[in-house]
Amino acid sequence: MTDSADSTESPIPAGVRPLNRWRAGSLAGITLLLALVAVVALNYLGFHHYLRADLSRSDDYSLSSATRGYLGSAALNERAAPVRWILAFRRTSPFYERVRALAEEYQRLSGGRIVLETVDPMRSPARTQEIAAAYGITLVRDLVIIDARTDDAPALREGADGVKSLHPHVKLALGEQMAVHETSGAVRRIAAFRGEDVLTATLVEAIEGKPRMMALVADKTSLTDASPGTARAMFEEKLRFQNIGLAELRIADLQDIPEDLAGLVIAAPRHDFTEREIGLIAKYWNRPRAAILVLADADGLPPNLRAFLRGNGVTVRKDRVVTRRDGAVITSAEGVFTHGLGFLSGLSGQSTSLGGATASIDVREAADDLLARGILPMGLLEVLPGFWGETRFGEGEAAFDQTEDHAAPFHLAAAVMRGKESDDRSAAESSRMIVMSNTDFLLPDHQRAENLDFLASASNWLVGRESLAGIGPRPLGTYKLPLFDAQVSFINRVNLIFLPTLLLLVGGFVWSARRA
Repeated sequence: MTDSADSTESPIPAGVRPLNRWRAGSLAGITLLLALVAVVALNYLGFHHYLRADLSRSDDYSLSSATRGYLGSAALNERAAPVRWILAFRRTSPFYERVRALAEEYQRLSGGRIVLETVDPMRSPARTQEIAAAYGITLVRDLVIIDARTDDAPALREGADGVKSLHPHVKLALGEQMAVHETSGAVRRIAAFRGEDVLTATLVEAIEGKPRMMALVADKTSLTDASPGTARAMFEEKLRFQNIGLAELRIADLQDIPEDLAGLVIAAPRHDFTEREIGLIAKYWNRPRAAILVLADADGLPPNLRAFLRGNGVTVRKDRVVTRRDGAVITSAEGVFTHGLGFLSGLSGQSTSLGGATASIDVREAADDLLARGILPMGLLEVLPGFWGETRFGEGEAAFDQTEDHAAPFHLAAAVMRGKESDDRSAAESSRMIVMSNTDFLLPDHQRAENLDFLASASNWLVGRESLAGIGPRPLGTYKLPLFDAQVSFINRVNLIFLPTLLLLVGGFVWSARRA
């Protein structure tokens, strides 16, 4: 007779060990612990050793080469104290995330020379009051405070007249300045975002304390209209974003060019210079660290100024750069930026087009008589093959005449250096000049990014701030997607009905499969 206990127990097959629950639990615990250690180690390594990648189509979150060059320059890295940034933006601001990402990128690329603090005035009222009291401002607008003081001087100063002002090395980058607006009918909307432009310009201004001043020869220029949309307004704005101010002077009233000027601008001259005035310009040019920017318009240059430039190896000819394509005359001159000068490193080899009227420039590179005087002219923008300088433009059908016209190669922009530019010990004392035979490229209808980059880089090179030369920031445009009411309704149905229903069906199918 079989025992009842034996009949209820299943015999353990031979070779099979009984389940050791303590051992299984220990292995599971060790596995979880090792997994936790691996996660912590991966997070630690990812936090301290990572590779940043901007996956946006136009590198919207990457700083331009000009900004990166300045962040790596001696102006920032040789400071006694880091520059302090206070990002006082409301989280509800439409630009908050973009400005925060930009500011963090500035901090990262500065190598610790920029210290960033982010404050939401709505969520941190106590800290907001401290900042407002320290800088004497009311944080009712979104802004970035850039504090580049190197001493213990107060951020808010009071002058002898009782007027309070910020320290020269404390500047404000306002959020409203970062937006480019356009008006369509009676509606004013944001068309683009130029946060990097504003932040870099404000950083340079805070470090330098004040803008470097160039002077426009006002009694000779035809660029007298400074209203929005004009070439004069665009020129001033581009200089302002390089922390370069544009003053005016009347050379007819001067006995000498002021010593404190960072450069002289001769733009679209409509009146010629007298012998005495050319003598003042020549005297200024022979000083150490002189800087001259010459922009010729469609009428070319008056005789005395042309003779002065020709004496320095650059001749702006009396012609119009044209070509013929498919039987039509093309007046927009096309060229390619040359190699040689450091401020063109980001543009070298890149082609561009100058809208409007352009004259050809003859550059006497490496001429012995000029080298003997310490003068070195160089072409900066060489015309593409197929163009020529038409000397009888407007007198009939344009056609190349080898006896009268100027054949390529020639240049559309040139530089002149006086002194030992190649010697690092004396390069800072050399004089520099930029000559360009077009002013129409400043007009809104003819603007191209590479031409504006060239103007900005050339201006920084002239004033001795090569670290800010390069490809500049690009405004980020906003785009409106036109949709019909039926399309909007379909998108809403997909988001509110179809997608949730699909997720419920998938979840129900998985639950049913597990139950089975």
